[in-house]
Amino acid sequence: MANQEHHRYSFTAEWYDSNASLVRKYQLLFYDADNTVEMYDIKNRRLFLKRSKCDSLRYEDLYIGSMINIHSRQLTIVDYADEFTRKQLSQRKQRTLAMIKPDAIGKVGPIIDIIYQSKLLINQAKMISLSTSNAQAFYAEHKAKPFYDKLVRFMTSGPVVAMELMGEDAIQAWRQILGPTDSSVARSEAPGSIRAMFGTDNTQNACHGSDSPASGERETDFFFSKPHKNTAQLKNCTCCIIKPTAVKNGQAGEIMSAICDAGFKMSALEMFHLERANAEEFLEVYKGVVTEYMDMVSELCSGPSIVVEITGSTSMDPNTIPATFREFVGPSDPEIARHLRPKTLRARFGKNKVLNAVHCTDLSEDGMLETEYFFRILSS
Repeated sequence: MANQEHHRYSFTAEWYDSNASLVRKYQLLFYDADNTVEMYDIKNRRLFLKRSKCDSLRYEDLYIGSMINIHSRQLTIVDYADEFTRKQLSQRKQRTLAMIKPDAIGKVGPIIDIIYQSKLLINQAKMISLSTSNAQAFYAEHKAKPFYDKLVRFMTSGPVVAMELMGEDAIQAWRQILGPTDSSVARSEAPGSIRAMFGTDNTQNACHGSDSPASGERETDFFFSKPHKNTAQLKNCTCCIIKPTAVKNGQAGEIMSAICDAGFKMSALEMFHLERANAEEFLEVYKGVVTEYMDMVSELCSGPSIVVEITGSTSMDPNTIPATFREFVGPSDPEIARHLRPKTLRARFGKNKVLNAVHCTDLSEDGMLETEYFFRILSS
């Protein structure tokens, strides 16, 4: 954090009690000096959790809408609970839209890596194909300009990845990372910017960023407050989940780059904040079989995951995609992977059998089923 002073932050958080079918509200206190938390039951006006250490919770995780995990209980932060917290965090947690345009869709990995290196947080992400009407609505302010029709055609020519970014002065920070609108100008004035590296001109310029707080709110609402069909093919595919710890550690971009470098195609992508019941349901096949099952469930709902539908290049046999990708991901235990197959994803990015960076479909016949679970059943 930029400010080294220590503070107590107060939030209102909700937990869904599935046994009672009730939403319970708590006041959540976070002390950044020692990463401790305290909780009060609002309805019953009593202490619910005495102040205790919670190493899995970070200052960066505290924002409105965040799903957090405290001692295996998943809560959603719904509001600030005092004016101090509101004033301290409202600017630091500014939101903006980042959109990877069709011309840079093959550079999703490097662009996401740049975002994480800049200390911005990706709160939501989804790959979609814009319809003509959607593109026209999004760029309505440019309707009278001569480039409007060309822009709409370009934006509907392939998939885009929309992301909600959050951080201190996020709008200006992201625009600085992007560089000048015209990619040729960016190459001379800001050669390290995204548009300089990945853009072509002032239309095919790799990425979009909101230009004001009002635009940021309108544009993020456009993509994430209304339904948009995802790009999942749901055939000849397999499922890849970049797990919460890998996402929190800023490894998602590197993992995606490695996947593409190996010849695989990411045909759909979405960030999910899994509830515990969904994690248990998805991993049920491991229950009673793998001793780490409960820890695997806790990891999968401990923060945002990025789920990717994996398909292959034209040179790959589509029937072997699940098995081929599983080989590329490597053994479930990263220590074993590092000894036997050091170039695999888990060898490079995993810590242990639970925090092994990536989930992949184990059985070839389940590739489409696992992908459907996320992109047909859970996708918003």
